Order: sequence, then structure tokens, then C-alpha cells
Amino acid sequence: MAPFSKYNRNSKTMASQKITTSKAKPLPPGVYTPVITIYDNTPTQQVDLDAMYKHCQYLVNAGCHGLVYLGTNGELAMLNHQERIDIVKMARKAVTDLGIPDYPILAGISAQSVAETIQLAKEAGEAGAAWGLLLPPSYWTKAINPKVLEGYYRDVADASPIPIVIYNYPGVVSGVDLDSDIICALASHPNIVAAKLTCGQVGKAIRVTSRYGPQHMAVYAGSADYLVPSLVGGASGCVVGMGNVFPKTVSRLYDYYKAGRLNEAAALQEKISVAEAACKKSLNSTKWGAWYYILRNLGIESDAGFAMRKPYLSPGEEQKKSALAAFSILEDIEKSMQGREGIFKA
Repeated sequence: MAPFSKYNRNSKTMASQKITTSKAKPLPPGVYTPVITIYDNTPTQQVDLDAMYKHCQYLVNAGCHGLVYLGTNGELAMLNHQERIDIVKMARKAVTDLGIPDYPILAGISAQSVAETIQLAKEAGEAGAAWGLLLPPSYWTKAINPKVLEGYYRDVADASPIPIVIYNYPGVVSGVDLDSDIICALASHPNIVAAKLTCGQVGKAIRVTSRYGPQHMAVYAGSADYLVPSLVGGASGCVVGMGNVFPKTVSRLYDYYKAGRLNEAAALQEKISVAEAACKKSLNSTKWGAWYYILRNLGIESDAGFAMRKPYLSPGEEQKKSALAAFSILEDIEKSMQGREGIFKA
């Protein structure tokens, strides 16, 4: 990477013409599933790598275009360094065993300090991640301003061995929200290649895509319930937690749109938006749904390992019932779909 001082920090000085030059390793387009972390049924809730291996291969076979580990759905904040390394190694082995060693895998590398984040980026790269997903710092919000945020991302990107994907999710970082000016300013860095916008602001996505082509700075929706509007606005895809439950359906929504099958895309978008309400209410619902619809059919008989890590509580019967009520709209659709034709089968 070039020295930090060489990058333009002022988005207002950027050329008004759309920049379409390709960076060294852009993030491929499509639907990415931010994979849940599965635990065993012990008091210490050890990571169940065997179950996660089965889940990983199923998601790939179902047609997901890429996978994200150690994100919000993966409970990054609840995992130690070694667990993070082990999970990424497991994922890379799982896709390699399927005969696709270069399959896109991202890993969350978020931490509060630049020093630890760089360490996590290096560990993730060594373990097999090809890109790093990075939240902004949030520990002392009174001291956080645009200069701090830009400096944080640039410092990490300067030292990271893997390209950085900006992760904007105000709900998990004390309300810190990266606006389009900051994202556009960071787009000048050669090792920052994309942004995942879980803020739900489609207008923000359009402001970025209006200035940069996807090979230079791609934008991904952070939820499937606004995937089609985001694609219309120039987004490259989405990272969607419901992919843990219905990977064929959410991947097919993207495929329909890209193939010009707009009526089918619109109809499926409506159903996905209804079902995704369960995922938005609780990560427990997503995790339990993954067990109910996928993992119990792969030999995982108990749902005990699909609760969030303590101190969070396990889902109660009413929550499970509510999740099933929302998910049911996609159950038959998912069953009717095949894996990715010509490459994968599910």
C-alpha cells in the first residue's frame, strides 16, 4: 500500500465524472450470506465447527454468491481471536473441499483500535478470508468525527493484507453513521473496495454508485427487503441474514433481476420482505430458523446450539412460533428451487 498521506481525504475535490477504474481485487457482485455462528450444547458454548462446516457447504450448494463470517449475524463481538481464526479456516476448507478454493469469503475484522483491527485483518487473511468487513469505531462516540472515521479506515487499509469492505450499521455501533461523503472520500483508497449499507438508506447507496463503478467502489444492501430497489439504484448485491434460512430464495431474487425477469423479481421481493421481518426482530429467530429449515435435515437433531451466546437468552416458544409464522411464506418456494445450475446442486 502507498503511504497514508498520498490519498485524497476531501470528497469535494473528487472529479464529478463517474470513476470506473478497477481496483486490484474488487468484491464480486451477488448475494452474500452473513453466516451464523453455531455453538455446542455445553455451559461454555464452544463453537461447533463441524455443524458450521455442513452449513457452509449447504449455503454454497444452494447458490449463495459469497459468504461472510464474523459479522453481526456471526456474533463477532462474542468471539475471541482463536475462535475467529478457526471459523475462517473451517470455511476456506469447506469450499476447497467442494472444489472451489477461490469462492468469495469475507471475514469481520472489527475492533476499536487501529492496532487490533490490523492484527485481526492479518489473522483473517492468513486463515483464508479474501476481504475484511469493517465497522467504524464506537467506544467513545463524543470523540468520533469524520476525520477520526476516515483516519481509522485509511490506517487499517494501509496495513491490511486483504481489501476492506466498509460496514455501516449504526444500530450496533452506538449510532455512528457513515454518510455518503465519508464513503466517497474513502473510495479513493486502493485497498477499500466496497461498502455494506445496513443503515437501509437507499439514497445513500445511489449517491455512491452515481460516482463510482462497482469495480472501483461497490455498494451492497444490508438486507434483502430492499434488494431490488438497491439494484435499481446501482448496487452490486446484498449481504442478508435470511440467507442462513432461505439461501436459494434470496439468491434467486438477485438472479431474477439480473436476468431481466422483473415481474418475478418484484413478486419474490414482496414475499421476502414479509419473511425477513422475523430476522429483523432477533438474531435468535434467524439462528433457530437456520436449524429448523436446514441444519436439522443435515443431522443436527438438537436446536440447543442455535441460541445466541450468553448473556443473551435462548429463544422461547412464542418467539419460535412467531418466526415460523413469518418464514412460512417462503417455505414452499425454497423447497421448489434447485441449486445453482451447472455448478452446484442442493
